[in-house]
Amino acid sequence: MSVLDGSIVNIALPSISKDLKIPLNQATWTVIVYLIVISGLLLLFGRMGDVYGKIKIFKIGTIIFTIGSFLAGISKFGLIFLLASRAIQAVGASMAMSTSFGITTSNFAPNIRARAMSVIGMFVSLGAIAGPALGGAILNFLSWSYIFWVNVPVGILAIFIGFKYFPKDTISQPDGKIDYIGSALFFGFIACFFLAINAAESVGFGDFWVIAGLIISIILLVAFLKVEPAFKEPMIKLEIFKNQLYSISLITAFLVFAINSYTNILMPFYLQDLRKLTPGQAGLILMAFPITNFIFSPISGWAGDKFDKEMITLIGLAGLTLSQIGYLSIGGKSPYILLIITLIANGLASAVFQSPNNALTMSTVPKPLLGIAGSVMALARNVGFIVGNTFATTMLFLSMSRLAGRQVVNYLPSHPEYFIKSMHFCFIFAGILSLIGLMLTLYRMLRRQVLSKYIAKN
Repeated sequence: MSVLDGSIVNIALPSISKDLKIPLNQATWTVIVYLIVISGLLLLFGRMGDVYGKIKIFKIGTIIFTIGSFLAGISKFGLIFLLASRAIQAVGASMAMSTSFGITTSNFAPNIRARAMSVIGMFVSLGAIAGPALGGAILNFLSWSYIFWVNVPVGILAIFIGFKYFPKDTISQPDGKIDYIGSALFFGFIACFFLAINAAESVGFGDFWVIAGLIISIILLVAFLKVEPAFKEPMIKLEIFKNQLYSISLITAFLVFAINSYTNILMPFYLQDLRKLTPGQAGLILMAFPITNFIFSPISGWAGDKFDKEMITLIGLAGLTLSQIGYLSIGGKSPYILLIITLIANGLASAVFQSPNNALTMSTVPKPLLGIAGSVMALARNVGFIVGNTFATTMLFLSMSRLAGRQVVNYLPSHPEYFIKSMHFCFIFAGILSLIGLMLTLYRMLRRQVLSKYIAKN
């Protein structure tokens, strides 16, 4: 639910704008506020999970998220009320996101951990990709309020299951303290970075305020990295990034979510603007990705427990690279079955990669740091999602502007070939990102094998 709400609202923005009688650029703040609050608080709640109990933080977060979802659906109180409700939603979502991986790692043995992680990965990927499809289906029959209200019954069920079936909480650092200065610096960094990236979508990266925002975000990040080692109990122990397995797993997770964001952004444009499908029709085609991901994630988790996890992630990244190449075969009049097959290949490759990679990442972290390590994973996912969305949108319209010889900010019905060429350019870049992830994983795997042989000989 929490991941889904980062993407499902995009398709409802025109309806929200019309219903609340506000410009579309004001309506987009419902997305921006949600993503900033979630990402800015992830490390704080991850640390609080280690100090106060991950299950406790998760339960409270689920309650807050459900309340925020109900409030967000009440449209008559205007934009400010909606933004405040989205912020409440985001606080709850951040609490749940930051602790879910740590809870899973703490409560499942290593030999079945990948399967447990596959369930999380299955729903995370489903939420990240299914937004436009599910949102389009809801808007075909109901008002935009139901995009938020759909969370309420699911949230109530999750609260019931959490209180009835979750095991007793184990607190890894009962005497730990919270670094609120570091938390504030990190939140400031995330807010400035996300605002600058979001502004770059419409005005470009050369704009003064975009550059200023990025510079301020870098200053805040440097300050955060300087403050953390000086604090006796920092929010995040930076030495965990010295673990190559953990760091490469994080980087590849970031890349995969950024790559999948290209599909999330480009395919609705292609289907609705170029092929003239309704949101509901486009949603049905786009569901091929999340349904495939949902089906194959548990199988990937089982394979990750039975075989070499690194080899499984390598296969997933190879498949992801091929699927990006597959998008290059999509033209203005391509049969829909070709697109569906490509979406299925993309969903399958993402499923194969996700579960073993999650298990690999968390298996390298000592138990007292599971909460913060899980929140860093969720942060990598969110930042990948944001950066992927921004780069896909910016690259698409910059390429179309170059082809048109003027600034283009919308689809050009008179020149569909501009869109196709620009879409292909974007997927070439996504394929390169996937290839980078593949090379990093191959390097990590070969290095581990060389080290294992060296240790065995000596």
